[in-house]
Amino acid sequence: MPRPKLLSIDAFAKTVEDARIRTTSGGIITLICVILVLVLINNEYADYTTVITRPDLVVDRDINRKLKINLDISFPNIPCDLLSLDITDQTGDSSLDLLQQGFQKFRLTKDGEGNIKDEIKDSDSNFVNVHLDVDELAKGGQQPCGSCHGALPQDNNEYCCNSCEVVKAAYALKQWAFYDGENIEQCEKEGYVQRLKDRINGNEGCRVKGSTEIRRVSGVMDFGPGTSFYSQRRHVHDMSLYDKYPDKFNFDHFVHHLSFGDEEQAHHFVDESTHPLDDVEFIVGEKHRMAAYYLKVISTRKEFIDPEEPAVETNQFSAVTHSRPIRGGRDQDHQHTMHALGGTPGVFFNFDISPLKIINREQYAKTWSGFVLGVISSIAGVLIVGSLVDRSVFAAEKAIRGKKNL
Repeated sequence: MPRPKLLSIDAFAKTVEDARIRTTSGGIITLICVILVLVLINNEYADYTTVITRPDLVVDRDINRKLKINLDISFPNIPCDLLSLDITDQTGDSSLDLLQQGFQKFRLTKDGEGNIKDEIKDSDSNFVNVHLDVDELAKGGQQPCGSCHGALPQDNNEYCCNSCEVVKAAYALKQWAFYDGENIEQCEKEGYVQRLKDRINGNEGCRVKGSTEIRRVSGVMDFGPGTSFYSQRRHVHDMSLYDKYPDKFNFDHFVHHLSFGDEEQAHHFVDESTHPLDDVEFIVGEKHRMAAYYLKVISTRKEFIDPEEPAVETNQFSAVTHSRPIRGGRDQDHQHTMHALGGTPGVFFNFDISPLKIINREQYAKTWSGFVLGVISSIAGVLIVGSLVDRSVFAAEKAIRGKKNL
């Protein structure tokens, strides 16, 4: 009877049962191999069912979308009346007096020992908006016509300043020092001066909470003393009241929270790099010092493995802190470092918006084919190693028996 042609290519040649030798050591090695195979298969299955996040870096195509800033910060040594918050971006556009646009101010009162006692929501009754249309507010012909104290022409009743708000706006237009409005009839009559003095003498602080939206371009968000305005293309502050009290006021602060993006979606990102400035404290005690934070902001998207769960959009950022005295000079801690002269005391958040975007995609650590290949490799590897060990043990036992027979 002719032999089948397939016999010549059989890679798995068998031995007859009578030619096989079974040993106790072989049985032990077989049990160990079975246990190892089961452990490795279990590990492969665990990898197959494990969800991991793989990041991808792409160009951000949503650059025209608004960027939301969420901020909660306390200034224990400067009252809310002296605090202004502005944002200026690289396009030259500015958002002034943001403390009246999406942010809330809370007065920090103190006890007799200087400890913060409680928070009181600051009312707008003590707020004077200097970024109003003075020509519209101070139209002439009003009766009676209040004095503008030389800030606006009144020879023919062109302008009338009948409130403290209008007088301060006129002073800001002229870039005159307003101080606390003392001896200005309108401010004295409205109680502005007395309320301001009470808050200053009470050593009040200020806490700012809220959110605002900006365009996705780099810029700076700054807290400064007094009214802010532009002079010869420079962003400056009326520091008259800040400098009037040499033994009061500084910009020591505590950052409770700072983030970019939707707060409701940010909880999906628990990495510490998401909010690196949370609970950061800056206490120096110097009146004429500026603190600067340099932030690198990058848009981040998270896509979940569950197709029914919507993706989450947020932003992550890194932060570098720097502070220097306004007077300039040599750094006391680093003798080879010289600080620049000039500037405005305050807190500055310089943010740089990255044109790139991180996409974090959830996926299984292994595919189905990878899992099958891993299982086969585990079984084959264990059996080959077990076979080599068994042959070595059998040869050793045979050699030992041969010596005994001698």
